[in-house]
Amino acid sequence: MLVKKNVPVGIAPIGWTNDDLPELGASITFEQCVSEAALAGYKGTEVGNKYPSSICILKRELRMRRLKIANCWHSTFILTKRWDLIEHDFRKACKFLKSMGAKVIGCSEQSYSIQGDTETPIFGNARHLLTDEEWDTLAKGYNRLGEIADEIGITLTYHHHMGTVIQTAEEIDRFMEMTDPRLVYLLYDSGHLAYCDEDYLGVLRKYVNRIRHVHLKNVRRPVVNRVKRDGLSFLDGVKAGTFTVPGDREGCLDFEAIIAELDKADYTGWLIVEAEQDPYYAPPLEYAIKARRYIRKIAGV
Repeated sequence: MLVKKNVPVGIAPIGWTNDDLPELGASITFEQCVSEAALAGYKGTEVGNKYPSSICILKRELRMRRLKIANCWHSTFILTKRWDLIEHDFRKACKFLKSMGAKVIGCSEQSYSIQGDTETPIFGNARHLLTDEEWDTLAKGYNRLGEIADEIGITLTYHHHMGTVIQTAEEIDRFMEMTDPRLVYLLYDSGHLAYCDEDYLGVLRKYVNRIRHVHLKNVRRPVVNRVKRDGLSFLDGVKAGTFTVPGDREGCLDFEAIIAELDKADYTGWLIVEAEQDPYYAPPLEYAIKARRYIRKIAGV
């Protein structure tokens, strides 16, 4: 069990307030989010859009609750923006995380992404598929970002995501093959792989020694089937309840198998519960406690 490795368990604020769907959790404050995360027994969180921009204030609020920052989402646009702008934003994000004591940054290429487009079905032919030239540009760009992160003292992890140019196991394979294993690592998200019917355990086994951050996300299969049938967008699927937390009986993922693979590989990074849900139907504290108890039961941490 992971208890022997003292693996930290955190939670993403997206169950309280959703950055892509501001109407979800609009009335929930930053203070409520971090207070309930601490009350539920987590050691840290990722960063949401309601978090204070002041490092001093954020440190004070987290210190009072004995919480740490584990990571933050960072969008890259290597295929569609000027490099100087990309590098400037990336350095700023890495320095922020470094100042907060975090060790990783979670990046996702958002050029051509349809994840935020409410008019576009998440399943179908709308998603952009990279050309060989675009693959080359993306890999070289991420190798350079990996060098920059390393200089600052942060590890770059790549977050594969529904609706983006790296969604499938095949795309993850190509990205990992084309990037430097000493500079670019994987942020493993169980839910996004299960959502698009990929072998989430197979991807984990294949890259477990190159994984530096883990999102434990569960999926409600009947809702995914509805998303496919009705041609719903990614965000409409979120509102319909595509995702839930580990330990929820409505979910379909085998988290005991995930934990076993991480344990065998001596994984020591964060485990982050992440489930974007409508807090009106899925009370955040209730679901945070449910997930925390379940992870403690199956992983010992």
